[in-house]
Amino acid sequence: MTTFDTREKAFEDKFAHDAELKFKAVARANKLVGQWAAGKLGLTGGAADDYGKAVCKAELAGGRADNVFDKLKADFAASRVGVSDDDLHQTMSEYLAKAVNEVERGA
Repeated sequence: MTTFDTREKAFEDKFAHDAELKFKAVARANKLVGQWAAGKLGLTGGAADDYGKAVCKAELAGGRADNVFDKLKADFAASRVGVSDDDLHQTMSEYLAKAVNEVERGA
């Protein structure tokens, strides 16, 4: 294996590792924001757990980056929960930062 091949393999490995960490952080953030939203919607116990799973699945559905935001916004509107778009974006950003920190620490 040449030096170039070794460097190429190292870059590929780093890319795969970074992609895995990003996936884990986003999944964790969606779980956290799902739990927060479940509380806002008055869900507890199994219903709250199911809602959190639905929020995580929203991330994987369709090719839109804002699937989770759209789901939360629609669910809040349907339940007449007053959360502004700015507050929702802010909360999602805070949970993403927390999740990234947790994933980086290996928590």
